[in-house]
Amino acid sequence: MPSEKILLAKKEKVAQLAEMLKNSAAGVLVDYRGITVEEDTKLRKELREAGVNYFVEKNTILRFALKEAGIEGLDSVLEGTTAIAISDDDQTAPARILGKFSEDCKGEKFFLKAGYIGDEIYDEAGVKALSKIPSRETLLAQLVGSLQGPMQKLAATLQAVVDKDNEAA
Repeated sequence: MPSEKILLAKKEKVAQLAEMLKNSAAGVLVDYRGITVEEDTKLRKELREAGVNYFVEKNTILRFALKEAGIEGLDSVLEGTTAIAISDDDQTAPARILGKFSEDCKGEKFFLKAGYIGDEIYDEAGVKALSKIPSRETLLAQLVGSLQGPMQKLAATLQAVVDKDNEAA
């Protein structure tokens, strides 16, 4: 039986993690077994630069924190080595970065387990699909580019009409 001090520390850790999960926009659970320290350091740096919180936690602590945060349906993947990546604002950043890293490992030593966005739970296939979605900035740039093309054509057409009228006059 654990001492009261250890039990209190674990409860506090669960409460802190549950608060992080409640305030997060998205999260992804991974099995990191087999990656090297160098690969892990590179991955953590990339996640940190994207504003994603990435850490390893015991499955039992995660299970209690997820339940306390109201995120149901991830208990089945809480086996073996588990790390979690949490983003407070970008909903696709954890899946995008971890999905790319998993592809780079060719599915040999780093596996996506599951994830969530808000109240929606995604299995491994769902997280892989999320990882293909471009970042918000990329999507906005694509939108601006798609709007810019027709506007340039309209401007060129109007200029041609003005030039034609000037020649006729």
